[in-house]
Amino acid sequence: MSPLLIAIIVLASLALVAVIAIIGLYNKLVGLRNRFKNAYAQIDVQLKRRYDLIPNLVETAKGYLKHERETLEAVIAARNAAASANSGAAANPGDPAAMQKLASAEGTLSGSLGRLIALSEAYPDLKANTTMLSLMEELTSTENKVAFSRQAYNDSVMAYNTQREVFPSSIIASTFDFSAAELFAIEESAQKEPQKVSFS
Repeated sequence: MSPLLIAIIVLASLALVAVIAIIGLYNKLVGLRNRFKNAYAQIDVQLKRRYDLIPNLVETAKGYLKHERETLEAVIAARNAAASANSGAAANPGDPAAMQKLASAEGTLSGSLGRLIALSEAYPDLKANTTMLSLMEELTSTENKVAFSRQAYNDSVMAYNTQREVFPSSIIASTFDFSAAELFAIEESAQKEPQKVSFS
């Protein structure tokens, strides 16, 4: 074999290895992006369930808390704002602005639900209402599922962001516009704990 033919074969082999490596890194980034989008879909399911429970909870409490209309309206307004923010985040999971808006709305909703629950403690008949107890149990279960889903989402986002920042994936990520994803973190420390919804 001539030296020129050997050089051509070596260069072609190197080019082939480079193309295979680029394809592999691109596919890995796509897989990680899809994983965090799927993880957000799990949060979305639980948040929608939570949003569906809240009007029933407010409606049940309304008969007992007739003089607390402002609190009940605040819960519904916060629920509607959170549902709207969730729709925006579900359309583009990982988008920093959408995730921050959702985290803020969820924090407000948790705070208003906390006020409703604290207020309802003063009404023994409401605490003993079987519908209210059932709704509270469902809400507690859903809150736990949201927390687990949020952790899975954040883990997936962390894996994706790490992969897109390491070399040589960072070159592929910037070339093919794999933007950073935002974690779903609730900022205020009081809101990091799952909402306590027990009447015991």
